[in-house]
Amino acid sequence: MPDPALHLLAIPGSLRSGSFNRALARTLPQLAPDGVRVDVWELHDVPLYNSDLDEDGQRPDSVVDLKGDIEAADGLILVSPEYNFGVPGVLKNAIDWASRPGFRSPMAGKPTGIMGASAGLSGTMRAQEQLKLNLLGMVAQVFPHPGVAVRKAGDKVHDGHLTDEDTRSFVKGYLEEFTAWVRRVGG
Repeated sequence: MPDPALHLLAIPGSLRSGSFNRALARTLPQLAPDGVRVDVWELHDVPLYNSDLDEDGQRPDSVVDLKGDIEAADGLILVSPEYNFGVPGVLKNAIDWASRPGFRSPMAGKPTGIMGASAGLSGTMRAQEQLKLNLLGMVAQVFPHPGVAVRKAGDKVHDGHLTDEDTRSFVKGYLEEFTAWVRRVGG
């Protein structure tokens, strides 16, 4: 009997139209294993976190949608650039919204993978380490894998998609491993 369908949600941590990380996220549906759907969630409409608005009936619609889509997904993939050796504000802001209420949020227990792309040589590794700490604080289940760090992404991304075949193959392998892990730990 084939495995049941699995739904993953990818969130790129950049708003820039030409972002390598948005391109990487947009490529994930093409590389997903059979029976796995990957949706990409854009953060453009998520406002800055304000705990005064973080109550039922007060949350902005974009935040309600974000939290609902995370809750509905079997697994989450954060696709993050690295700004000043860390997580960009737009992504940190979104996970701050998603992390509430503490220990009962849609992030609690959510199987979560991390990847990123950079024009430089570090490939967002420092930001990924920061994200792991943030996710542990939200009691998310962090995929025990070194992650995907696409270096020199300017040579590997064209027309808004990851085109380098070796990198695509690596990302495809990551998605296969992540999917198998999500099925084991439950989403």
